[in-house]
Amino acid sequence: MKLTVTICTYNRSELLLKTLASINNASIPDSVSVSILVIANACSDDTLAKLKDYQNRQVSKPWLPLTFAQEPKPGKSNALNKALTLISKGWVCFIDDDHRLDKHYFQAVSDAIAQFPETTLFCGKIIPDWTGQEPAWAHEQGEFKITPFPVPYFDLGNEPLTLSGDNSIPGGGNLIAAHEVFRRIGGFSANLGPQGHDLMGGEDSDFVLRALNGHETLRYIPHIVQYHYVNPLSFKLIYVMRKSFQRNRSITLAHQPERAKIPHYLWGQLIRYCAGALFSFKPDKIRFFLTRLAGVLGQMFGTLQSKIH
Repeated sequence: MKLTVTICTYNRSELLLKTLASINNASIPDSVSVSILVIANACSDDTLAKLKDYQNRQVSKPWLPLTFAQEPKPGKSNALNKALTLISKGWVCFIDDDHRLDKHYFQAVSDAIAQFPETTLFCGKIIPDWTGQEPAWAHEQGEFKITPFPVPYFDLGNEPLTLSGDNSIPGGGNLIAAHEVFRRIGGFSANLGPQGHDLMGGEDSDFVLRALNGHETLRYIPHIVQYHYVNPLSFKLIYVMRKSFQRNRSITLAHQPERAKIPHYLWGQLIRYCAGALFSFKPDKIRFFLTRLAGVLGQMFGTLQSKIH
């Protein structure tokens, strides 16, 4: 079983090295062959030097073989599509450059592929790699829970599930795909996804939705686990609002690719969240309403745009 761990990175060399360390620390079944492919997307830091150093040292270290390529055109989708041109067979394991693999990740992936041979797409849990320094509201699960969460979090429980477009759609940070899926469905939309660290997304949701519409099978496996780096800056109000705007905008584009009129209910939500932010006097309420307000504006902006594959 051939697995190609695929990482697209932009100017985060230190986090990338931690991701690579977690990959090399994961146990690998004897029946599985693993290699690493890194696409440096318009990097201007020392990422390329760090990757070359890895290659020079991998000969004398018990490290997995790594190859890398550059994609000068900014945009994660461009980097993902570049990676697909360099992979010819097997399974593609997408990992973000700020993730840490669970030690049993490869065992869980190989078990899932063996157990569900009819399935062509798998996803698993993404759990914040908590440090204990996050604010208390980060763990809020009640009325004023912040969505989208500042740190990617995907957990559908502890039982395997077959997912459809009606379920929660996984992000691309913990997605495993049979290579032939891309020949049938195509790659990632260059009109979606982040450019640099602008918090845009949707390229993964768009791909998954197209795959499901093309009758591919997607299965959630709870034992396939990755941990997402927790950046303290993610809990700043301006970051939370920007993320809410960009992610709601991108999700709208993924689900509604053609330009449309803004539905009436969004105007109602806009007024309600504006009033909530203006007339609330508790920080948790203000944060909640401002985040929701940014999200509604993102939906409106996405509705007025159009996406072409």
